[in-house]
Amino acid sequence: MIEYRKLHTLKEFELIPEMEGEVWGFPPADVVPAQLSLVADFIGGQVIGAYDGSRMVGFCFALPGFRAGGNEIYLYSHLAAVTPEYRNRGIGRGLKLAQREDALSRNIGLIEWTFDPLELKNAYINIERLGVVIRKHIPNHYGVTTSKLHAGLPTDRLVAEWRLADPRTAAFIEGRRPKEKVRARVVVPVAIDEMRRSDRDSALKIQADIREQFTDYFARGLVVVGFERSPDTGAYLLGSAT
Repeated sequence: MIEYRKLHTLKEFELIPEMEGEVWGFPPADVVPAQLSLVADFIGGQVIGAYDGSRMVGFCFALPGFRAGGNEIYLYSHLAAVTPEYRNRGIGRGLKLAQREDALSRNIGLIEWTFDPLELKNAYINIERLGVVIRKHIPNHYGVTTSKLHAGLPTDRLVAEWRLADPRTAAFIEGRRPKEKVRARVVVPVAIDEMRRSDRDSALKIQADIREQFTDYFARGLVVVGFERSPDTGAYLLGSAT
């Protein structure tokens, strides 16, 4: 039984840099320090841990923000991770649902985060299991990092927009996927994961092609509304703005 709870003490926050190093392979100089987690909690953000008994096996970290020119307060979920031996147990999704529950309890209706379009498992969870909409692609958002997961590639990112109280979101969470007309697809080979480690030049070409497609489709006003999986590919499904 995994328990999800908000973290509030420096002792709890000090576990997060350790997990960052374990999951992303960041050196100590590149992890988010425990003191920033303390600040996030203090100013109305979120630091949520997933616990198996007394052991923290996952966490997520979000900062509050608001849109320039408007008055909408939202949460930007900057980090989320599950320790390797606890993956594929639904804990990542559980952390997101804990974020949603906490945000709604405080009348916050939007959480956003970024993720790598080449990470197909994350894409499926975000789009099909949580119901996010994607309207924006950011090339090399964080620069080239020291993370072993990024394999020296530019950190291209899609921006997940999660409208927490939207009936569409609730439908995806409950497994009632709404029917939406698909007007375009962006297809990513499953082999990209291995390719990033063994054939960087080919991976860079695929990444550049995907970047160009998203840039073109978003400029036309399309948004990502779904995701399909097959043994060889993952496909982002784009439709009209929602």
